[in-house]
Amino acid sequence: MHTFSFDHIALSVKDINESLEFYQKVLQLKEIKNTASNSKTRWLSIAEGKQLHLIPRPDFQIKVNKAVHFALTTSDLPSFVAYLKKINIAYSDWLDSPNKDYIRQDGIKQVYFQDPNGYWIEINDDCR
Repeated sequence: MHTFSFDHIALSVKDINESLEFYQKVLQLKEIKNTASNSKTRWLSIAEGKQLHLIPRPDFQIKVNKAVHFALTTSDLPSFVAYLKKINIAYSDWLDSPNKDYIRQDGIKQVYFQDPNGYWIEINDDCR
């Protein structure tokens, strides 16, 4: 049997600089070297060796829906939500209620917001 661990997520983006700025500002991710190629793809460190790859596709039609998202966890969701408000990033719960968090049946709180390309990002407090 094979075992796996998460390595990275890659997103096609229309404007590489706008997306890079967004993820650096909102999620405070640090840019790291793209060791795979000399392309214009930019890499960001999420944590513990996990990465976000931003692949420039200026002419690509990006289709998104909330069910297709990636999630990060934080031990201080209220502080992060306050930060979203401070930098004027609109967020909602799973049901699209503006400025509201969602509490799952297991007690985990979460909020959702979108990046400049429309990709959904979930931030939750599931720090197990």
